[in-house]
Amino acid sequence: MGATSSSPKELSSSSQSVLTFPLIEEDDGQQHQPPPQHDDATNNNTSVQITRSAKLYAFCAALNSCNLGYDIGVNTGAGILLQNTLELSDLQLEAFFGSLNLFAMAGALSSHLVNDKFGRRWSFRVAATIFIFGTILQSAAYSYVVLMIGRAFVGLGVGFGLAVDPLYIAEISPPQHRGRLVNWSEFAINLGIVFGFASGLMFATVDETVAWRWMFSMGAILPCFVIYFATFVMPESPRWLVANDRDGEACEVLKKVYPDGYDVDVIVTEIKESIEKERIAEHAVGWGVILFPSPAFKRILMVGMGISIAQQAVGIDA
Repeated sequence: MGATSSSPKELSSSSQSVLTFPLIEEDDGQQHQPPPQHDDATNNNTSVQITRSAKLYAFCAALNSCNLGYDIGVNTGAGILLQNTLELSDLQLEAFFGSLNLFAMAGALSSHLVNDKFGRRWSFRVAATIFIFGTILQSAAYSYVVLMIGRAFVGLGVGFGLAVDPLYIAEISPPQHRGRLVNWSEFAINLGIVFGFASGLMFATVDETVAWRWMFSMGAILPCFVIYFATFVMPESPRWLVANDRDGEACEVLKKVYPDGYDVDVIVTEIKESIEKERIAEHAVGWGVILFPSPAFKRILMVGMGISIAQQAVGIDA
């Protein structure tokens, strides 16, 4: 009918020209090895060394997690003293201890209001200030109502801080060292527990009507350091800077956490691409992936939620 038809041999040859194989066979019978691909960014990333600045910033951020640990540890010794001084019932004391998680949930859920709009450094300041205010109320309380109001602020500060600590460390760290540095936040919680236990030893010989007030007051020391570090030591998160079209400042921060001579412009480009992908995924997927997860994502949710539930079920906060 005037139309030319291709032979099976020609179709096979054209198919091979579309696909990519380790060895490509040409019509002349010669075999050519495809040129090796060089990914400079990947090669550079594999040899990235962690800098002292990256460690310093991660340490300052992780220090904020000590607040939760200190609260857990200090209540072990201060609880009975508090109950005797204010003549609390067992139910009131249990409500005082257990309410921290409830208020911390509210703090964590509301942290994005400051985190996304004003930056990570302001989030550290806000979290520490709320915690200090709550600690002062608890220490000065002469009634159960004031005590619980102070507890509410302490819980809000703890939840607010726990939401920003790992986020900031992850955003300030090179990918190769991110997991290691984020773990510092977990270590800081346990360090705070030790500090809380130590406060009980420090005031073991002090009158019990005053001892628990001093023990609670000691919890305001670390947040003061956090405010200082967030103001004068820690830079803003490069990811937040890029998201707010402040690429120049982001480059300056990245130069501190990456080795000398590293091409930080590549990192800025990667951050921009990552942010754009997140925006696309957020609008394309929505809550459906959570409410109606696929089998693979369902297993991820079960592991993540299961670990969190197991941590609380063993009574670590009791």
